[in-house]
Amino acid sequence: AIAAAAAAFPAWASRPAVERSNILGKFHDLMLAGIEPLARAIVSENGKPIREARAEVQYAAEFVRWSAEEARRVYGETIPAATAGKRHLVLKQPVGVVGAITPWNFPAAMITRKVAPALAAGCPVVIKPAEQTPLTALDLALLAEKAGVPAGVLNVVTGTPEAVGGEILASPLVRKLTFTGSTEVGKLLMRGAAATVKKISLELGGQAPFIVFADADLARAVDGCVTNKFRNAGQTCICANRIYVQRPVYARFLADLARRVEALVVGPGIDEATQVGPIIDAAGLAKIDAHVQDARKHGARVLCGGRPLRRRWYAPTVLADVPPGCLILREETFGPVAPVVPFDSEDEVVRLANDTPYGLAAYFYTSDASRLFRVMEALQYGIVGANDPSPGVPQAPFGGMKESGIGREGGKYGLEEYVEVKHVSVMV
Repeated sequence: AIAAAAAAFPAWASRPAVERSNILGKFHDLMLAGIEPLARAIVSENGKPIREARAEVQYAAEFVRWSAEEARRVYGETIPAATAGKRHLVLKQPVGVVGAITPWNFPAAMITRKVAPALAAGCPVVIKPAEQTPLTALDLALLAEKAGVPAGVLNVVTGTPEAVGGEILASPLVRKLTFTGSTEVGKLLMRGAAATVKKISLELGGQAPFIVFADADLARAVDGCVTNKFRNAGQTCICANRIYVQRPVYARFLADLARRVEALVVGPGIDEATQVGPIIDAAGLAKIDAHVQDARKHGARVLCGGRPLRRRWYAPTVLADVPPGCLILREETFGPVAPVVPFDSEDEVVRLANDTPYGLAAYFYTSDASRLFRVMEALQYGIVGANDPSPGVPQAPFGGMKESGIGREGGKYGLEEYVEVKHVSVMV
């Protein structure tokens, strides 16, 4: 697959940008035309509710459409020279073969968020999808081929991370590595990519704080918390993992949140009524329960849930009065558990929110315009939702600070990850 991508690179890179754009546009249209079979493939592989799976296909297709439009706008520039008779040109050229390693939790969107800008820039791609979700990747590759993506330009290789990832890291033909997954694996990939000095972009783990100030619209904050925390059964890298509520509204927020969470419908993803689907595997389920039991042992109160259900499901859970030092406040839980902690002051909660090696996403709710600017600037996170539980959109950059990653996906910044900048100095 790597050799095929390398062989296809010169022709794809030299193809006029408008042609690449048109092919991606057809890819987008085919995805939307096939939304139902794609959504059902997602449900069959990772179990998320069918309504969320349909929304994911639409979201994934939007990355393709955005990149189709951006393909026409990979602009260079001319720099004024300090010497008569000289001209300085800046060119942007495709980096080369891209190795993309993608996760199971968004098996369509995490592929198109990487593949679409790479193809738009003129780079062929070798995708290594998660072992749990290979069929979605293969379905997307077939649609891309149908849209006119030439042979060798988009390749899918299924298999173990060690075997496939090892080849991607070792090959000097692969000039760019892009990965979404855990921080631990991201660090291993960074070390491996260093051997051939590959360009890398990494979207890694998070420990997202969700802050509710006393002046917030409480109903809106509760609604945003449920939307953010329980999407995909909490198995997202940007869902709230620590919920901080200012003390004057703490009791009311807890009561409203517990009532909403207790009413969530748990069931098979294929059922239209399901709001919370299964956990991806037994290891994930065990980690969630370990976090809950650790919090209980340290004095947290369980307001609802707090237990595994049949097979791979976990009851949507709200924990109150979670003390510092608990696992759930330090590690990414990746499950439908909302740990809630009271706080007193703005300075205190900003310190608590930033007290982590992670920096992917953060959220806060306030009606104070001055506070909105102070807090959004103080939070050490790559993505901040201010009164917004769903900040991720194709036209904006997505990525983390600190140990949550390197580089950005989405928006005009996403395509920049797949080009090299070349300076040409000309004597005339």
